Amino acid sequence: MLRPDERSDARERALYLLYEAHSKAIEPSATIELQVIEPDQLTQELVLGVGAMMPILDEHIQRRAKGWTLTRMPVLDLSVLRLGTFELMERHHVPVAVVIDEAVELAKRFSTDDSGRFVNGVLAALARELRPETTG
Repeated sequence: MLRPDERSDARERALYLLYEAHSKAIEPSATIELQVIEPDQLTQELVLGVGAMMPILDEHIQRRAKGWTLTRMPVLDLSVLRLGTFELMERHHVPVAVVIDEAVELAKRFSTDDSGRFVNGVLAALARELRPETTG
């Protein structure tokens, strides 16, 4: 079983790979294949899951990102939102608060000054829709 900091590290590595995929205009799965050292299982699960579900994830994000188009968002914000939305949809054993907190921290560390609030708002709205049983 991975410790919480190992899961955070896996999310960070997944963010790097998703950003790389966007920057190189390649499929997220290709970034895994390009790695010299194979990423850990959770990193792969996140990257492959986001890659496989990207149109659905983007649809959810677009609906909740009031006043923003996906193309106008900073790439890092969009990548963090895709990761968080994937976890809300597919990793039900991860509590909503953990998904949102982890995503907000990634956005704060790697994107703009306003990214943490933006990511928090979009994912909180999505959590109410995607996991209504856990968000009250």
